[in-house]
Amino acid sequence: MFRTLCTLRTRHVMPLALTLGCASSPALADSGILQEITVTGTRENRLLVETPAAVSLLSEETLEQDRPAHPAQVLGQMPGVAVAVTNGEGHTTAIRQPFTTNPVYLFLEDGIPTRSTGFFNHNALYEINLPQAGGVEVTRGPATALYGSDAIGGVVNVLTRTPPATGREGYTSLETGQNGWRRLLAGGGAATADGGWRADLNLTATDGWRERTAYERQSGTLRWDKTLDSSNRLRTVLAFSEVRQQTGANSPLVQADYENNPTRNYFPIAFRKVSALRLSSTWDSDPDAATRLSLTPYYRHDGMDLLASFSLNSDPTVYTTQNASYGLMAKWRRDFAPLRTRLILGADMEDSPGFRRENRILTTPTGSGAARVYRSYTKGARIYDYDVTYRGFSPYLHLEFSPTDRLRISLGLRHDSIAYAFDNHLPAGAVVAGPYYGQAASTTRRFSHASPKLGLTYALDAQTHLYASYNHGFRVPSENQLFRPARSATPAAAGVAVQSALGLRPIKANQAELGLRGRAGRIDYDIALYDLEKQDDILSARDTITNLTQTVNAGKTRHQGIELGAGLALSDAWRADLALSQAEHHYQHWLTSMGDFSGKEIESAPRRLVNARLTWQPRAGNRLQLEWVGIGAYWLDAANTVRYPGHHLLNLRGNWAITPAIAVFGSVYNLASTRYADSASISSGTPVYSPGLPRTLTAGVELRW
Repeated sequence: MFRTLCTLRTRHVMPLALTLGCASSPALADSGILQEITVTGTRENRLLVETPAAVSLLSEETLEQDRPAHPAQVLGQMPGVAVAVTNGEGHTTAIRQPFTTNPVYLFLEDGIPTRSTGFFNHNALYEINLPQAGGVEVTRGPATALYGSDAIGGVVNVLTRTPPATGREGYTSLETGQNGWRRLLAGGGAATADGGWRADLNLTATDGWRERTAYERQSGTLRWDKTLDSSNRLRTVLAFSEVRQQTGANSPLVQADYENNPTRNYFPIAFRKVSALRLSSTWDSDPDAATRLSLTPYYRHDGMDLLASFSLNSDPTVYTTQNASYGLMAKWRRDFAPLRTRLILGADMEDSPGFRRENRILTTPTGSGAARVYRSYTKGARIYDYDVTYRGFSPYLHLEFSPTDRLRISLGLRHDSIAYAFDNHLPAGAVVAGPYYGQAASTTRRFSHASPKLGLTYALDAQTHLYASYNHGFRVPSENQLFRPARSATPAAAGVAVQSALGLRPIKANQAELGLRGRAGRIDYDIALYDLEKQDDILSARDTITNLTQTVNAGKTRHQGIELGAGLALSDAWRADLALSQAEHHYQHWLTSMGDFSGKEIESAPRRLVNARLTWQPRAGNRLQLEWVGIGAYWLDAANTVRYPGHHLLNLRGNWAITPAIAVFGSVYNLASTRYADSASISSGTPVYSPGLPRTLTAGVELRW
């Protein structure tokens, strides 16, 4: 088998440096070029050079060395990927999209969605134990033909750590820092005669650098691998997270406070309480060398209590949502000798019951406009009270073959049959007064959609690989988009909002992509060009004066860009890496009640993202890294009237092994203490900015045995 001839690179100091080169074909088997392996593209190990998609990798070693306090501190090392802080470990994401909280991304853990499609959470990464993960893979662009609804902007697949191959191991790290930061990371595992186990625990707390922005989390992962016999294996993963935050999202400030008093918080009453539990067990059976059958039953439970800061100026409420998921992912794969053909047949099935209980709150703000401060509230009338069950059945097909040694072609098709069963506990057609919240009758909404894909990879030579692809994606509306329309000013408007929400259609996306991967001298590179068009985009059109929103299928958007990842080994000890993207995001046809924005740039969409790192690593375990992060300018509103100028940050990280068992580490985030905004927008007709973290030092010690 050719794949056994490729050497796998495990040292991954700079994850953007994609070490590529040997084509996955017998004709080039003797090239000996190091290869990267991905799992997200077909749900099992696959050579990156045979993957017709833009995929970036973060290794377990990178996560161990960088010790991110927030996903933004590592995911930006991938080209075309940016994550911004909301508060605590909350985040918004930008992958071939503007920074958004909209459901256009799919978050996975070991290939299993961390949430049901119907109950999307843009903060999904705080439900995963990222600092103790075994790696992260990000597929940029649509991946619906394999994974179904949600996978439009990209797929983020967080991998769990594998148990030790031999013996036992364990570690404990303690770290502290400014603003009351403290964290304990501990874990370990052992090999057994027929497999092994591993457990990891993350206990984090901070007082927050702004007023009333403390948070704490407890996360853990337990994995057990077992070999039943020579053909059958089991992998079982249990993961949980509990997160408690005083503020649900970063409180934006008017410019005077942003520049002169950034620790202020206009929304001190806001809070977020999150719980997540996931259990899965994957059975892989290989009856012969050419066949594999995989079955993965799983269970999830997600819950959240939220007083949302982002709606205090427009629609103040407090609510509880919960949902459970019972699912099965089944896959059969067969390899055939002619043309190195591979056929994959699979189906995903899920039943996810959940509920929403939401009350209006009566606030007593001080001040006015965008500078209102909310310090107290009383709970008011129940405005939404319903149960809803998401059900999905999705068969798919994936075919690969190689007409020549250098060319590999892949085809895919998936069909999603999705239904929501909605049971309203409030009277059908009722509106809750002061303001008005329309109520839909109990009903069932069904969606059916087919998603194709086509891709090819071609080895130009032993060190240069070309790929091209077409991918179609879609995203069904989530439960809150369908059954929880925003407040209205009159009973008649509330009724219209109900019907508008029930009539929402899926987002549809089409992407054409061309990429080049390879090595030129000592430089590894990965270049991707893409053109992504979305139709019937489901977004909340917000009036920047009244702050009221209406959810609509509002026309067409286009996203075009080029992404570059590159790495250069300057010497045995020095390395330079770069992640760069240049993109434009436009409304093509965008006519809403707030105006016609066709031809305008989409707000919160920086054209340029850059991450550059210079690393000195004289020996294993000792490292010093300087990082430069740049976020380009972007508009604050759809009318393109006010612009955030962007920002540049410097970060410094270090690790030093005193002995094989003892190491110290530290980091300085925002070395120059630059004033910058994690996000910027317009509220009550006024530009507002959420200040980012100033210069912050953390340090710690780790013990291994």
